[in-house]
Amino acid sequence: MDAWTDAMLRGDFEAAWKVSDRVLARRVRDGERAYHLPRHWQWLWDGRDLSGLRVLVHCYHGLGDTLQFVRLLPLLRERCASLSLWLQPALVGLLRSLEGVDCIEPLHEGAPDSTRDCDVELMELPHILRLTPDRIPSHVPYVGEDFPRARRDPRRSLRVGLCWRSGDWDEARSIPESALRPLARMRDVQWFSLQYPARRPPFAMRDLACRDLYELARRMCTLDLVISVDTLAAHLAGALGLPTWTLLPAECDWRWMRARDDSPWYPTMRLFRQARAGEWAEAIEQVASTLRFEFAQGNSTASVREESRASALASSPPPRLAGEGAGARCDA
Repeated sequence: MDAWTDAMLRGDFEAAWKVSDRVLARRVRDGERAYHLPRHWQWLWDGRDLSGLRVLVHCYHGLGDTLQFVRLLPLLRERCASLSLWLQPALVGLLRSLEGVDCIEPLHEGAPDSTRDCDVELMELPHILRLTPDRIPSHVPYVGEDFPRARRDPRRSLRVGLCWRSGDWDEARSIPESALRPLARMRDVQWFSLQYPARRPPFAMRDLACRDLYELARRMCTLDLVISVDTLAAHLAGALGLPTWTLLPAECDWRWMRARDDSPWYPTMRLFRQARAGEWAEAIEQVASTLRFEFAQGNSTASVREESRASALASSPPPRLAGEGAGARCDA
């Protein structure tokens, strides 16, 4: 494991930024460029101070990455003269009202159309801002704030959305259908598939997924709980401020850090981790037993929802927003 990843998994972001500083200094010294690489491997920031500049933020990673890191844009906007966002088309409708963004342009092949002084990639923002776990803006929801939310009625079954497959590029994040059988035996739970593209569900459930992410977000807000592997559905539910249980492989991505069952990124999220690589049975049983316990206590996820929101609001003030004049838009 490289030093940067190890530091991030420990939650020592400051040590990781020192590694990033050395890498960036070498790239600048040697005149390294990344334009020949696939977009999701490209770096753009050259280390310059962004104060007073017109900045274009490129979104070259996955949709879930974009949903996670757009919360940092208001902090960047405080420094620069203007901020434009080159955003995946699938997210434009959902994110067109983001705070601190002056202009949104749908991502396309070729060069961007925006006039700017400097380019950065969205996932470079934590380094640019020298982010630490205690300074992560964690006020939720920051997406779909006006969507109607489900209210738990104890006379009906709990409505739970499930996403069990991640992208094909990392099979370790996905859960085999056979491992999900303990969930099928849960009483008083109505299951909804959030899996897109659609797959044959491992047990009886209604299909709630769709390609339109604005509509998907609206549908997810009718649920009492979202259970997902590390993929878009987890980030969308977290950004919406929904109660979210995320299932992680033993060797998880750096953003989830080690040995914690919560996330500073999403205050309404609970993490369930594999104890051993490739073995999901224990984590799934933990999910099932947690659901059973909360029902037995008369607690239900509705209470978890309200407690999570109250805790988030009490402990995490909203991120600082851009000053006056930052709201002009040229959304496509």
